Amino acid sequence: MNSMGKIAVIGSGSWATALAKLLLENCDRIGWFFHRPDRIEEFIRCGHNPVYLSDVAFDTMRIDFTDEINKACAEADTLLLAVPSPYLKDTVDKITVDIKDKCVVSAVKGIVPGENKIVTDYMVGRFGCNPQRMLVIGGPCHAEEVALERLSYLTIGCPDTARAADFAAMLSGKRMKTIVSPDVDGIEYAAVLKNVYAIMAGIIGGMKAGDNFLAMMVCNAIREMERFVDAIAPLEGRDICKSAYLGDLLVTAYSRFSRNHNFGSMIGKGYGVKAAMMEMEMVAEGYYGTKCIHQINDKGPGVDMPILDCVYSILYRNANPRRAIDAITSTFT
Repeated sequence: MNSMGKIAVIGSGSWATALAKLLLENCDRIGWFFHRPDRIEEFIRCGHNPVYLSDVAFDTMRIDFTDEINKACAEADTLLLAVPSPYLKDTVDKITVDIKDKCVVSAVKGIVPGENKIVTDYMVGRFGCNPQRMLVIGGPCHAEEVALERLSYLTIGCPDTARAADFAAMLSGKRMKTIVSPDVDGIEYAAVLKNVYAIMAGIIGGMKAGDNFLAMMVCNAIREMERFVDAIAPLEGRDICKSAYLGDLLVTAYSRFSRNHNFGSMIGKGYGVKAAMMEMEMVAEGYYGTKCIHQINDKGPGVDMPILDCVYSILYRNANPRRAIDAITSTFT
């Protein structure tokens, strides 16, 4: 028997929409929380999300839409969080019903700004959720390619790997393969860091610094990620070359669908940080993740992270991108 019960999707963006599409291939019905009731009305009228991945058609008769987050939470056994990390705290802090015994799945791939906590840690601390019922979704998987039904792979992390396998089955399909892992913290921190390195990749591309140098940066970035993740969340047998870590880094650093890469590219072309953020149609979570990880590393493990420090100096200290990058090239091996 599947342990996940009825699932409610919390969020209405492109990733939430892609995940809802996957779930409805394996579930009879889902709940779905939208912040704006007008978007629900338009979705029901048109049969698709009016703003994100609008080419994906849905059978709206199988969706219990609501703009009341507590209603969505009360009626579900599992909550799938798919809200951009800068908005997560404001969204979930409106929950007043008891969710401590529910399964909570984070598809956020970001950190909670102001709290400097990965999402699972925040939910455990804020709502008393059971860590054994906390799951994460990781791996190289852009929402746009899921919508296009291109072959993709997701990693489902949970300390209870049987529960992870249950949820993985609800996402699996002909064009979606799933992998199970117990490494919740490692997957979450890797998902934050790959956005930071994707910004650096974009800056390098925007400056036309070349593919050779970009490849060198990515090689050093995965080692930097490994140092930090092993220090902050030790786990015997973790393989940083698996898809939840290296794979997610590669797709985010190189793909045209990567908003973090595109954000960095604008900075590399000469945009100011604020101008680049205004130009973006979607949130570049790496902007917030850079500051959070920088602060966590300063107060905690203190590992050597020259690429993170470089991105931080560009985004938050107004450093000249070319000079800031030139200053760390001698650290690359």
